[in-house]
Amino acid sequence: MDKVLVEIFVPVANTSFDVFIPQTSKMSEIVQLVSGTFTELSGGKFKANAESVLCDAKTGDIFNINLSVYELGIHNGSKLILI
Repeated sequence: MDKVLVEIFVPVANTSFDVFIPQTSKMSEIVQLVSGTFTELSGGKFKANAESVLCDAKTGDIFNINLSVYELGIHNGSKLILI
């Protein structure tokens, strides 16, 4: 399984995490996975819920959760924001 290394910034915790994510996974799976993990890693500052989303850090565009990481053009070094 091919993975890409991305940086995910969590504004509410004012911290970033480098994460490997599989290119074939749907964004809905990635959001669920990272939001749960970051709830723990942020010491509870970030609280995952059904409205959590990942955005492109450059444009602020919210990623379509029905598309795969590959289809969205996310690659090594991409910067994302979790809100």
